[in-house]
Amino acid sequence: MRRPDPIDEEYKFTEGVIVSSTDLKGIITYANRKFCEISGYDKKELTGKNHNIVRHPDMPKAAFKDLWDTIQSGQEWTGVVKNLRKDGRYYWVYSHIAPIVNDSDEIIGYTAARRPASENEINECVPLYKEMREQEN
Repeated sequence: MRRPDPIDEEYKFTEGVIVSSTDLKGIITYANRKFCEISGYDKKELTGKNHNIVRHPDMPKAAFKDLWDTIQSGQEWTGVVKNLRKDGRYYWVYSHIAPIVNDSDEIIGYTAARRPASENEINECVPLYKEMREQEN
């Protein structure tokens, strides 16, 4: 029997918190050890790259438009995201992203903290994301 394409295999992320920071354009400026472990990239491979390096093709563009519109307006965003590992497998996270502001209240970057998404969170968003992707076509 043919082994499925790795992109169809889930990587079980069960504990810990992924933390990363980006500049205003989404370029990674910080990645914690858990982010490296779960994504399969080392820190040097992540730092200086756009955060979309872990974007899974199943994620609808509209979800990221909402995310960016929210954080660029100075608000915090939360949601469930399907990410792609370096080896082609995927993992689900519940993400909380907040703007980083300087002393003048200007947004200078963003920080994200992500934990494993629960089965219920995943099951709720899969049909919604599928519908959103179908509307994009």
